[in-house]
Amino acid sequence: MRIEVKGRNVPITEELRDCVTRRFRKVDAQVSELAELEIELSRATNPAVAEPYRADATLRLKGVTLRAHDASRDAKHAIHLVEEELSRQVKRHRVQRRHRRDARRLAQTQRAQAEGGAPA
Repeated sequence: MRIEVKGRNVPITEELRDCVTRRFRKVDAQVSELAELEIELSRATNPAVAEPYRADATLRLKGVTLRAHDASRDAKHAIHLVEEELSRQVKRHRVQRRHRRDARRLAQTQRAQAEGGAPA
């Protein structure tokens, strides 16, 4: 999986890049190596905002795009929250694909049995 980290009003340090890479290992293991993950970290400059750090994640897979966003007082915590949300979405997507594949396979075998079992 290719990971791109962007920052808006937040300097992207090597420490943040490493944090993103470590955090998204679980997601990386579940998706294709052709998947593209884009993480955008932003910080609200308004002091009245209680949770100024916001993390937006966009995961582009074959045929589907998954998005997640969350905010926190700390950039690393925002990354953690968005990773959990995206991980749930990836797991749900994989389960849905598996169910569709199994349903198609079942329909094909039933069709093949009906064609083969019917007298000519």
